Amino acid sequence: MNRRLVAVAAGLALLVLVAVAVAATNPALLIAGYETTTVEAVDGDTDESLATVKARVADGFVKRYVGLSATEELNEGEGMLFVHADAGERAYVMRDMAFALDIVFVAPNGTVTTVHEAEVESPPYTRHRGSGRYVLEVPQGWSERNGVEPGDRIVVDLG
Repeated sequence: MNRRLVAVAAGLALLVLVAVAVAATNPALLIAGYETTTVEAVDGDTDESLATVKARVADGFVKRYVGLSATEELNEGEGMLFVHADAGERAYVMRDMAFALDIVFVAPNGTVTTVHEAEVESPPYTRHRGSGRYVLEVPQGWSERNGVEPGDRIVVDLG
């Protein structure tokens, strides 16, 4: 009886070890799916709507870590909104990305603080730094095409 119990425990331990190894090499497998929300960019001076984006919400550690790296392409009008618990200095990299992005840092009150155009890279990665609670990633050139710049606002209802 004890040998059988030890064999079952060893088998379960091996299964857990394999699952952890697979998740470590491909963390996207841990994500069941993303909620989406509509994000609107608004001119900071005129309150005019500049653009809207349907964004996947990355609001947990694994979702933020994986980001868009498991995505083959991003259409105009699509993006990802990274949500952090609080405001702070952040750095984003283009790890395992298939396409270039605009990385838009946003303060807790919705004000755009920094916009970076980020190219696809191989290690060592450029650290795109900014301050904020939110980070919006959209197809590269989106900010310029829509006139989004620091001082404008990002409006989102995370309900």
